[in-house]
Amino acid sequence: MPDKEEEKEEKVEDEELERLTNKRLEEIITQKAKRASQPLEDRPIVMTDSNFYSVVSKHKIMVVDFWAPWCGPCRMVSPIIEQLAREYAGRVAFGKLNVDENPRTSNSFQIRSIPMMLVFKDGKAVDGILGAVPKAVIESKFRNHLSSERDSFYG
Repeated sequence: MPDKEEEKEEKVEDEELERLTNKRLEEIITQKAKRASQPLEDRPIVMTDSNFYSVVSKHKIMVVDFWAPWCGPCRMVSPIIEQLAREYAGRVAFGKLNVDENPRTSNSFQIRSIPMMLVFKDGKAVDGILGAVPKAVIESKFRNHLSSERDSFYG
């Protein structure tokens, strides 16, 4: 039989475990809430055959990355697109379209090699970038189409 001192220690340990568990649970909830409150425009939009034209038409300037999961150069470009989406949030939208899963859209733009990025202005393709290129090259292509630093995210 445990004596009173052991029972007291167990109770203290249980309370400490409960306190730590509650603290960690609060941290997780806070992190989830923070992520959920971040605007979507600071991340690339997942595009499909069914939403492509409606998404492109909503944004004054949009860069769409045509990619596939098996494509090594596409995986090299992906973090650059994510970084640019954060840096240009509110001014330039970024999207990603998996060509294997969305052949109708990729065929309509005659995408034959990837990675391929198309720059859209007011819903129309105005420029393109083929291959894994440095961030500065991608940036220069869409910056050419920003009429001013005050261009808004939604037309």
